[in-house]
Amino acid sequence: MPEKKKTTVIKSAERRIAESPAAPAGNAPQPVRATVSSRSGAAAVTQPVAGQRQLAAYEAAMRLFHLRQFREARELFVQALEGPERDIAQRAQLRVAMCDRRLEQPPVALRSVEDYYNYGVALINARNIPAAREHLETALKMSPGADHIYYALALAQALGGDPAAAYEHLKRAIELEPRNRILARQDADLAPLAGQPPFDALLYPEKKNW
Repeated sequence: MPEKKKTTVIKSAERRIAESPAAPAGNAPQPVRATVSSRSGAAAVTQPVAGQRQLAAYEAAMRLFHLRQFREARELFVQALEGPERDIAQRAQLRVAMCDRRLEQPPVALRSVEDYYNYGVALINARNIPAAREHLETALKMSPGADHIYYALALAQALGGDPAAAYEHLKRAIELEPRNRILARQDADLAPLAGQPPFDALLYPEKKNW
């Protein structure tokens, strides 16, 4: 008797399984598909562009900084603070502080011809050519017969991309003091112009007799 009951239970279970409706095909598990939202894709494109703008602002600010145009440089350094590149932002923050310190310095008190001349030469060495020319021109107005001011102004004009004016002022400097010709031959700031026809004849007049 126990064996008969066991067999009956097994057959009933098999019947229930056979009679149970099959799951609709539409309800079959679907493979999971990876999706990328349009928002994340746009962010992936925007980040490199923002990084390029950040770097461009920093590089432009550095050029102004070397020209000692600290106020304009500071504005661009502040722009470089906003961007995905943390290293650039940190360097920009340091430069902002440096600009602030220089902008807080009291203006240089210039009174005499030599004050304007010396400050103009210092600006040439710092490669702040526009400001150097301005101060040297002021010095020249105060002392129009000073050969060393003509010479310094010629250097500033040569470095500033004004060879015609540089030639005229260097010529006048040599007329006032012929030893300036020897000095100009050895001056590295005039080297790019030394081989050009007007400067070559001015610095090496003896070549006409060769």
